[in-house]
Amino acid sequence: MPESTSGHVTVHETLPCRVLVGRGARREIPGEIERLGARQVLLVSTGSAKAAAGELTEAFGSRLAACFDRPVVHTPVEVTAEVMGVVEQTGADSVVAIGGGSAIGLAKAVAARTGIAQIAVPTTYAGSEVTPVLGETEEGVKTTRRDPAIAPGTVVYDAELTVKMPVGLTLTSSLNALAHGVEALWAQDATAVTDGLATESIQGILSSLPEVLANPSGVSGRERLQSAAWLAGLCLAQTQMGLHHQLAHALGGTFGLPHAELHAMLLAHVLAFNLPAAPEAAARLARITGTDPVAVVSRLARSHNGPTTLSALGVPRDGLHAVAERVVARPYPNPRPLTVDGIDELLNQAW
Repeated sequence: MPESTSGHVTVHETLPCRVLVGRGARREIPGEIERLGARQVLLVSTGSAKAAAGELTEAFGSRLAACFDRPVVHTPVEVTAEVMGVVEQTGADSVVAIGGGSAIGLAKAVAARTGIAQIAVPTTYAGSEVTPVLGETEEGVKTTRRDPAIAPGTVVYDAELTVKMPVGLTLTSSLNALAHGVEALWAQDATAVTDGLATESIQGILSSLPEVLANPSGVSGRERLQSAAWLAGLCLAQTQMGLHHQLAHALGGTFGLPHAELHAMLLAHVLAFNLPAAPEAAARLARITGTDPVAVVSRLARSHNGPTTLSALGVPRDGLHAVAERVVARPYPNPRPLTVDGIDELLNQAW
């Protein structure tokens, strides 16, 4: 056998996933439950998805084991324990999550503990529905784990479920999705496939987002944005997370912060920090945006009519240093080496 000269082999793994996409796709969910052979469904929903959850409740009929409409951001283990009690009492053999990342994260946590089939119906652009990643919070510390068994087996994308998303959440959730694509560009395990997915997702988000913000109830713009966010989620599924996601997890878990707003306000700061050390990602982003990508993302983030800084979210400035130390002690793979001083500076700028 000839001697290898590569020195580095990257592994690309594609998860088995069935995706239903199109206007009205949510009406196919009872048929999916039938196809899975499930008899009793646990429905997990967020308040924002109340109308769609009501539709599903009616459609499931006697197959509905229980509804749980109180998922919490960052998936606290005590909430999961409460839902596990419901699963045990009802004998639920499948879980359908409809809503944002908190609903989908809770369903993942239940499925990870029980092995029951899960269907994810996202109403935001979180991307969690297509990833094998689960982040859980215990006593203020958020930890993530990755396992193919965590990923939902069926995902339903119905843009009609996103048209009532508030403008502020549309913006922050889209920037959350954008972060998945951006981090994939500088990931150590990036491949030609993830580069392609990231490029298409970033282009799709940046080109469709202004139209959607101008006309939030337009379904065609929402469809393009949802599809771009789907691709961004696949980036997150197929590459390792870097500094951006680590900071979001560390800050979010410690201070109980809203996930999408946190991603939105951090992204421009992480771009400015990392792009000098990631020339290929910088060049690709410059081609996509036609200008300085940091300026583009920063302008979008600052246009949010809600909190745009960590201080506005209520994060105490004297709590930042401990977060920086924790991040540097166990760093995620990142193109620029991490130092406590460097992360302190980044967090203070975001503050």
